[in-house]
Amino acid sequence: MAKKLNIDLHTHSIASPDGSITLEQYADLLAVGRVDYVAVTDHDRIDFALDAYAQLGKQIIVGEEITTADGEIIGLFLTRRVAPGKSALETAQAIKRQGGLVYVPHPFETLRKGLSIESLDEIAEFVDIIEAPNGRSLQPKDAQALDWAERHAVAIAGSSDAHRADAVGKTHTAVAKTPSAKNLALQLQKATITFRRASLLDILAPKYNRYVKRKKWVKA
Repeated sequence: MAKKLNIDLHTHSIASPDGSITLEQYADLLAVGRVDYVAVTDHDRIDFALDAYAQLGKQIIVGEEITTADGEIIGLFLTRRVAPGKSALETAQAIKRQGGLVYVPHPFETLRKGLSIESLDEIAEFVDIIEAPNGRSLQPKDAQALDWAERHAVAIAGSSDAHRADAVGKTHTAVAKTPSAKNLALQLQKATITFRRASLLDILAPKYNRYVKRKKWVKA
């Protein structure tokens, strides 16, 4: 039987205000096989992801976690940055126009900027993937997400939402073939999801990273 490919579709590099994963760490994680493919989904930017793709190749999936007026949406397999601040519908349409996939992270959560059921219903025709589970979730809405996905025939993926290198791949999805914008949603219909509970350091990483970066900025 062919080896399954482990993919993590939601991670944050040092380019995110709350991320810390460096290019070298991504390279090491791929080299040792922690994951086979990883999406770099920084907040409202894709410059680091594009550079990582240029240097490390197709094992990097260029993504962006976009701040919309209705909550956060991830675009995968992007070639251009999607501007934040627009509605969920406008954002989903912008992702689709460039051939990307619409991925909904931590849906229905209130501690983080998850889309509400009303916003998700409004963009249902554009959604390719919904996240269940999110590796860092403190208030998982997986049952609600799985129910919504089934009703709308939308694929499911589990991802780490890693903000530090050690968290990458703890929660991941295994697929049969090299993931692409054309085949990923279909592959996820028969994928295997592995969930591994995040450590306290994984959970607190965004706050810690913001603190460290703020202190460095003040000293400068």
